[in-house]
Amino acid sequence: MLVVTTNDLPGYRITKQLGLVRGIVVRSRSVVGNLGAAVQIFFGGNISVYTKLAEQTRREAYEEMTAQAEAMGANAVLAMRYDANEIASAVTEVLAYGTAVVVEEVR
Repeated sequence: MLVVTTNDLPGYRITKQLGLVRGIVVRSRSVVGNLGAAVQIFFGGNISVYTKLAEQTRREAYEEMTAQAEAMGANAVLAMRYDANEIASAVTEVLAYGTAVVVEEVR
């Protein structure tokens, strides 16, 4: 599965546009995670507890998006983006989305 943030894919021709695909993950931070982060915040620097949580959540949303694209018969996703919103205190939604397409290599 090719996934790009661009609207086109140099070297490939779009043969079919299948539509919007998305992966949505809603995640909350645990009390233990918040305590660990509080210690890191006290000393400053990268808050690795939250970095790992953010990366895991984005990866899950990405995987859901690509699975949806594959189920539609796509072999590529164009214009892929992430979006995140806080739904409630300590609850965040991460959305990965793009356009599912079928492409063939131009020779």
